[in-house]
This record gives sequence, C-alpha cells and structure tokens, in this order.
Amino acid sequence: MNRSIIIIWVLFLGTLSSMAQAQEIRALVGGTLIDGFGGPPLRNSVIIIEGERIKEIGQVGSLPIPEGAEIISTEGMSVMPGLWDMHVHLMINGHSNYTHWDSTYIGLFESVIMPSSAHQLLMAGVTSARDLGAPLEASIHVRDRIKRGEIPGPTLYVSGPFIQKEPYPGTKAFRWGVNGPADARAKVKKLVDAGVDVIKLIDHDEMTFEEAKAVVDEAHKYGKPVIAHSHRPDEIRIGLKIGIDCFEHTGLASAPEYPADIIDMIKERTAKMNMGPLYWTPTVEGLYNYEYTRNNPEKLDDPSWHLGLPDSIIRDIRASLRFPGRMPYFQLTPVRKPTLERKINQLKDAGVVMLIGTDSGIPMKFHSQSTWNELDVWVNEFGFDPMLTIKAATYWPAVAMRADHDYGTVSEGKYADIIAVKGDVLRYISLLQNVDMVIKHGKRVK
Repeated sequence: MNRSIIIIWVLFLGTLSSMAQAQEIRALVGGTLIDGFGGPPLRNSVIIIEGERIKEIGQVGSLPIPEGAEIISTEGMSVMPGLWDMHVHLMINGHSNYTHWDSTYIGLFESVIMPSSAHQLLMAGVTSARDLGAPLEASIHVRDRIKRGEIPGPTLYVSGPFIQKEPYPGTKAFRWGVNGPADARAKVKKLVDAGVDVIKLIDHDEMTFEEAKAVVDEAHKYGKPVIAHSHRPDEIRIGLKIGIDCFEHTGLASAPEYPADIIDMIKERTAKMNMGPLYWTPTVEGLYNYEYTRNNPEKLDDPSWHLGLPDSIIRDIRASLRFPGRMPYFQLTPVRKPTLERKINQLKDAGVVMLIGTDSGIPMKFHSQSTWNELDVWVNEFGFDPMLTIKAATYWPAVAMRADHDYGTVSEGKYADIIAVKGDVLRYISLLQNVDMVIKHGKRVK
C-alpha cells in the first residue's frame, strides 16, 4: 500500500473517531418510565440517549451509565414518550372570527402564525403533530424548516389544503374544490407531488360517489392515508365505503348517538384484521370544556399562548374573546355536550382505535393548552384508563402515521422524543398541563 493511501486511510479513521466522540450521551436517571406500549411502568428507570436516539433502557443499579454522560435526574417524575396531537390547525390560534382572521393574517401564516403555533405545541410536550388544513406552500415550508432545525416545533405531518366539493367563500387558499373524478385525482396528485403526508377530505357526502372514491383511490395509490370529517351520517357511511383511514370529530351535532346502521358498518370494518385498525380522532375537549371556559374565563389569560406572536395579534385575539358566551361557533355546544360520552363509547365498543387530537386553534383553544385538556376529559370525565389514554397519544398515532419505527414509544433505536413531569401522571393526568422537560431528537428543548 503506498504512502498516500495510508495517510488517507488514517485520516478517514480519525474522522470516524471524532464523529463517534461527538455523539453526545445523556442519561435520564431515576424516573418512572411509561414507555407507551401500555404495560406496567418501569420504576427507577435509566434511559441512555446517544445523539438523537435511545440506546439502552434499564434500571438504577443494573444498567451502568457510560463514562462522561450528562446525567439528568428524573427522580420523582413520570417519564414518557413525547405526546402526539393528531388534529391541529397551525394557521389559527384561538381567535373567534375565522373570516377576520383569514383575511387579515393569511400573509403571516407561514412566517409568524404557524411557527408560533408549532413552538407552543412543543413547549406543551407535543413532539409530533398532524396539521390538517393550511395553504400548501406554508404547510410544506414550516414542516421542513422544523425538520432542518431552523425553527422549534414538533415533527409535523401535513395535509395542506382540504379537499371538498366546493370551497367556502374566501378560503380557496386552503380549501380545494373538485369537479369530477378526473379533477379529484388531479388535485390529490398535485398535493402528493408537493410532498404532503396525508390527504384531508371533508364534505364528501356532497360529492358524487365517484369523486369521493377517486380522492381515496388516488391517495392510496401513492401510499397516503386519507383523513376525513365525520360530522354528518353520510360522511361516515360514504367514508367507510370508499376506505377512509381515519375519521375526525364525533360529529352528528346534537343527535344523541350514532345510528345503528353506522355502528354496524363500523363493526364490519373493524372486524377486517387484514385491513389494519380503523382510526378515529374524536376531538371532544373543545366542546366538552366550552361551558366551563365560558363561565371561568381566567384560563384565557394564560400567557403561554402568546409565545411567538406580536403584541398586535395578541390584542386582536384577546378582543375577539371578550364575550365567550356570545360566540356563534359554540351556541349549540351545550346541547351537544351530553351526547359526547355516549358517542365516544359507541366508537370504543365498536372496535375503532381512538387517537388523541384536539382541533387545536379553534376559538378559545390554544396550542399551549389543548392536548392535555383532551387527555384530561378522556380520563377524568369519561373514565378511560390513563395508561390506554396515554397510548392513544403516543403509540397509536405513530402506528397510524406509519412512523412507529422511529417514534411513539420510549424504546431502543427510536428517536429520543421524551417528556417528563413531576409526580404520578397515571394518578393525576392533569399534571400534563405543565410539562417540566421536553427532549426532542435527543436535545433538551425545555
């Protein structure tokens, strides 16, 4: 071997050695680990993080901590995977008047509003989120800027614009209409080519069956799941026939329950193991907590939702929320609220896999608060098991987004997306309203 080759080989080995030494090693020591799989917690846990990923998991006294590792005490804390929120709207932030918001701030969605919303979610312990509805370029650019580390935020999965029969007045920037099956396929292809992660379909009961089916077939052709509204009975019926992957909201206004034929259709679909789970994101907390927020509006003064917003926008949002009881958006909500528990239990009993999502950004629903409120309603109002509720905010969303090889649980080889709170979160789920530590891809961001 000549001298030049030897020198190059030595330099190469030296570079590899330097890269290995540069991998930061952290050890989370002493906390109670809830890993996301739904099994018993691991007391006195040790989690070794090397670079962006989890290397080893064990317990104090049995898993040695590597020499030189940064030791982070989690004594007295619940340690768990970073939360997922499967239904957020980064382009809105709690303002009560959509028409005013869209016309006034659409030019700031990409540069100010969406980055602010993303940062607020991350500080609330949400390390992954599905953004369902925004202008296409803004969605892609904000997602990718987060991915490159240019701005803080959760790992995002974006739909870009809604697809529906006809966009509402003044919403064509983020709602695309379809005119025939060929146009439906073309619109989906345009979104796929731009790089969206999912397709969002609404009002498909107003389309022809062929148009709605074309949306789903084209999306599935390119491996993209289709997320659809379930506000009306025929949205569900048609959605089940055309192969929707995940339904959003409980829907059906003030009707006391889902019709029997819809429940039968859901049961028939969930029985088909070869098709995988049928996912549903019920988004109940915004409706369930409305009357409490109306009567106790102090929570609207929490400055956590100001993060990243200029004073002028903060003042505008505040002014729009001056009279919480007068908002047209919520006038039917007191009649809808008593139906929510019945509907969510119907879905659970029919075998759907339910996911934590919030509709975060709708009036009075801030990205800094919504996600923990959803878990709290499931556990403390509807009586859901806390461990399974956490699984609906960690493991199952990652599976639904086909990202469970990297996310969703605290386990070896996955990205170190980890949060910690002081106290026992299985006993007091509301502790999640104040997440003490957030680690995303191995870096402590809070």
